[in-house]
Amino acid sequence: MSETQTDAALTDGFNLVVDALKLNGITEIYGVAGIPVTDLMRLAQEKGIHYFGFRHETSAGHAAAISGYLRQWPGICMTVSAPGFLNGMVALANATTNGFPMILISGSSDRAIVDLQQGDYEELDQMNAAKPFAKAAYRIERVEDIGIGVARAIRAALSGRPGGVYLDLPAAILPAVMDAGKGAASLIQVVDPAPASIPADSAVTRALALLAQAKRPLVILGKGASYARIEKDIRQFLETTAIPFLPMSMAKGLMPDTHPQSAATARSKVLAEADVVVLVGARLNWLLGHGKPPQWAADGQFIQLDIDPVEIDSNRKIEAPVVGDIASSVRRLLEGLSATPVKAPQDWIDSIEAHKAENAKKMAARLAARPVPLNFFAALGAVSRVVQDHPEAYIVSEGANTLDVGRNLIDMTLPRHRLDVGTWGVMGIGMGFAIAAAVTQQAPVIAVEGDSAFGFSGMEIETICRYNLPVTVVIMNNGGIYRGDDVNRSGDGEPGVTTLSAAARYDRMMEAFGGKGYAVTTSEDLESALREAVASRKPALINVAIDIHVGTESGHLKKLNPGAAQAAK
Repeated sequence: MSETQTDAALTDGFNLVVDALKLNGITEIYGVAGIPVTDLMRLAQEKGIHYFGFRHETSAGHAAAISGYLRQWPGICMTVSAPGFLNGMVALANATTNGFPMILISGSSDRAIVDLQQGDYEELDQMNAAKPFAKAAYRIERVEDIGIGVARAIRAALSGRPGGVYLDLPAAILPAVMDAGKGAASLIQVVDPAPASIPADSAVTRALALLAQAKRPLVILGKGASYARIEKDIRQFLETTAIPFLPMSMAKGLMPDTHPQSAATARSKVLAEADVVVLVGARLNWLLGHGKPPQWAADGQFIQLDIDPVEIDSNRKIEAPVVGDIASSVRRLLEGLSATPVKAPQDWIDSIEAHKAENAKKMAARLAARPVPLNFFAALGAVSRVVQDHPEAYIVSEGANTLDVGRNLIDMTLPRHRLDVGTWGVMGIGMGFAIAAAVTQQAPVIAVEGDSAFGFSGMEIETICRYNLPVTVVIMNNGGIYRGDDVNRSGDGEPGVTTLSAAARYDRMMEAFGGKGYAVTTSEDLESALREAVASRKPALINVAIDIHVGTESGHLKKLNPGAAQAAK
């Protein structure tokens, strides 16, 4: 047999990894090239997988994670070994915490040398380092196991509560060869990785019986509900029962924020007074005060829809757990209304409406103001007016005051169009989320960033420009973390702890990479610039000068920073 014939009959690890990903519907890889995965990335690109090269692995990982959330299919982040892998771990841990399906694939050093700690290039036991922060972690050590390894990673990322999975590729398996026919036969196309989990009839009956007797019912929608794509069934359920609903931030748009049953502008009231609360894909974690007084009624009762039975009773007694996938559980509750009718009492609805009207008057007065220098309400009000005319746009948001005020002011009408810091409240998601949303959804993206938050991933605006993505970055620049007027208590002349550069011209960074930059000081100019930028569908950045004296310590979450009250004095 000739050498050419022998080569034609063989395949290698590079090809098998790419072929396994393609077989399972992977169309993009987000990553940073380097040893030992550069040629793997080149081959993936050659074979038709779109590769998006980032400036930092954490941002690439965030892009993969939000891609998984938007598509209900794992996003792929690929990194180099050791330091690159560790950078990707931030995003992997965040994906696991938030329930985003993603797979972090990293090249790694020679196993024999690593295990004896003999000092190989970027030596690190990456699989065991990943385990505490991932839903699952696997290492592929034989070329013939690549197909199985990729399949296992996909199933682990999607099944049950989705999450982040680590897949370790020692450098030695990539050039390893095997028979091409046997290699092709070793690949696995994953079938039904997230099968429906139907709740028990008794659980549905118990939940509806409790809800039917409620005097002040409330439904809370979490991002798990948004991920499950239940918008049609949950709307029918809510409108049939007339129960007020409260969306968590990434569930905004699952039901339109403008829907009359939304209790978002009466949040404190409904949490404190509701006697039966239905949690739909939302967990009683810190974002909901752990379900405990004084934020919640001491005698309130809970119905919780969750795919993970371990989540039940995690912070407070759950009287009616409904364990199953969210889509199946909501459908069963909807079907059960024919046997157990549920209707929210009119006096409860009227009291909420009165509270909403009172709060709306207060907010209208704040939004009518046009201060110069701008405050957060005036600036984000301008953003809100543009978003109203562009419901197709995806909103990415991070920061403290920028995030909190924006969540209240920017109404969403479509599901999964608001992407933000989620369960961990982690900064640095902005540019990665924005890039993946633009890539996967082929829609304009508006990334509304605090100046501090932008700093965590700001170099990715070069990535945005390099791929010519329709992303507009809006930076609320008040010159600091929370605010820009912090002082150095020592008096030595160095900047205060939370001080940044109020005079920074972030717009010029975007211009340096070929995008359009705007610098604005009024709400009118901000609105005009944002409309122009979104319409262009080109990379743009708007530097918004905000009064350095406005902004509260930790945004709305002052209780998490014990020194916030003292710092504000």
